[in-house]
Amino acid sequence: MTRIGVDVKFTGGSSLLGADPLATLDAVAGLGFEGILVRTVDEAFPELDPGAIGAFARAARDRGMFVQLGVGKVNPYMTAELPRVRDLGGGSYLAGMERLIRLCAEHGWTEAWTATGGFKPYPGLLSFDRFRTDADWADQLAATGDFLLALAPVLREHGVRLNIETHEEITTFEILRLIDLVGADVLGVCLDPANLVVRGEPVGPAVARVAPYTRMTHLRDAILADTGEGLSRFLMPIGQGMTDWPRLLDTLLGARPEIDLVIEGIGGSRAEMSLLPDDPRWWPAHPDMTPSDLEELRSLAAQHTADAAAGRRPGLGELRSSGPAGPELRAFLGESLACLRALLDLRNPTLASEGELPTCTNPRS
Repeated sequence: MTRIGVDVKFTGGSSLLGADPLATLDAVAGLGFEGILVRTVDEAFPELDPGAIGAFARAARDRGMFVQLGVGKVNPYMTAELPRVRDLGGGSYLAGMERLIRLCAEHGWTEAWTATGGFKPYPGLLSFDRFRTDADWADQLAATGDFLLALAPVLREHGVRLNIETHEEITTFEILRLIDLVGADVLGVCLDPANLVVRGEPVGPAVARVAPYTRMTHLRDAILADTGEGLSRFLMPIGQGMTDWPRLLDTLLGARPEIDLVIEGIGGSRAEMSLLPDDPRWWPAHPDMTPSDLEELRSLAAQHTADAAAGRRPGLGELRSSGPAGPELRAFLGESLACLRALLDLRNPTLASEGELPTCTNPRS
């Protein structure tokens, strides 16, 4: 039975939903979620205090909620941005990661989130680790593969799998090559459909590629808009963007019928990310992308332009506006949960025969 949880980021032991992990768990349950992905476990529990983590684990079990953990990132060219993990390893980033993996195993949390980069507040392509100028992306991928191979023994020993997010700096093709290198027993995919288009990948085919390896999700919707300089991706609650959710769920649940689905919320902005296909650096950096892929994405942006002009979707100015982080996050999560739950109900033959419709603004593209 598919359950729905929520991804939560922490800073210094607190989150936008609660003053500490236990309060956050209460808030998550109060919003109607059945599980939680603690994305930054080292920030939720800065000292990895066994008592605090044990109390959290017991509270989740008492509520019948599933727990997933996020551990450190695995691209050695950007791990200096995560000094907490190195601190946990007494100066060794590898030892810090191994410690987090053992923590996962200790509580039976065997599917763990990771990623290969992080978005930076710089203009244009320089916001992505893929386009950093001190290290080619191919070298970063090679180093990432070596690091994952170094982690593989402890992952196998403890029965934990790292799931690489379809993040804004990496393509599904590249994630699958890493899985081939390291092994599907210790490496999988965390599917974030809203990031796929940032790397020039239409959602449908990309989801089909990774569905057999997907063990975790970061579900949210997206709009592609024409900015005059290129295309921009903006995040939206599930059902309010361009994603064909029935198709996505058919593909994903067809491959992984028992997967627990996790929604990633946002607060304070729509997390604009740019696609710049006219930049001469773009095409060489995407060897797996085809002209037809880009044409499909341009078509989605053109549809947004028409929809915005007709008042059916927010325009570029509204998409770029921001609001209060806390309230906006709760609204985003609540709307996404209601739509996803309705879409899952619609897959139930009994409900479908009764003509139940999902409470979504636009469940199909």
